[in-house]
Amino acid sequence: MPQDLLFPLLISQSGAVNGKVRFEESLKKVLEMGFDPTTSRFVQALRMLYQMSEKTIQEKVNVYTRLGLSGEDVWEMFKKWPTFMTNSEKKITQTFETFSKCGLVEEEILSAFKKFPQCIGASEHNCVDTFLGLGFSKDDVAVIFKRLPLCVSYSTEMVKRKTEFVVKEMNWPLQAVVSFPGVLGLSMEKRVVPRCNVIKALMKKGLLGSDEPPPVGSALACTDELFLRRYVRKHDDDEELVAELMAILRGSRAS
Repeated sequence: MPQDLLFPLLISQSGAVNGKVRFEESLKKVLEMGFDPTTSRFVQALRMLYQMSEKTIQEKVNVYTRLGLSGEDVWEMFKKWPTFMTNSEKKITQTFETFSKCGLVEEEILSAFKKFPQCIGASEHNCVDTFLGLGFSKDDVAVIFKRLPLCVSYSTEMVKRKTEFVVKEMNWPLQAVVSFPGVLGLSMEKRVVPRCNVIKALMKKGLLGSDEPPPVGSALACTDELFLRRYVRKHDDDEELVAELMAILRGSRAS
């Protein structure tokens, strides 16, 4: 986006008028940090630096350094998710305490912050109780959050819906979610339900060699191409079956 368009955009969206000098300083810093000017993240980073005073920025950095992160860590997090800088000290502390309740130690929490800064301040509910209420043990919850820190931002409804589908519809054990918590972040409509419908169709026809579904990771974690190769194209000698499975996968008919 041309520089002469960025300045009025920032003013119109933030209501802040810090002047062109401030804008040019912020723009220079964002470019030096390596942000791609063609991306929305570049605009987010520019907006954050333009709107926030040097004092406010330093106060934010200080909150994280008191928790054990370095200033360099904070700016690396900024590159990944610029808007995390808007979190209040209260929200940052709450997220830290939530991870602690999940069983993560300080080093693991700081590692989660560095890898997934978008999870900071994202939890508005007692996510630990949500998992415990579904039958997971405290040890299970600790493993889930270590493997997928973003779980802290998932709504109670999302976690319940996906967990119950995995357990009740597919007969996978709760431990399947523990071993592959990434299932909680997958789209039900675009991946989980269509693929599971294919699996159920194959099981109904006795084509999986077992009454049990395959490991959840084998069915849901793989790429689309690998899923097709594992569960659809291996039946290429039966064109009618392949057509049926493809129709199920595309959602044009139920299994």
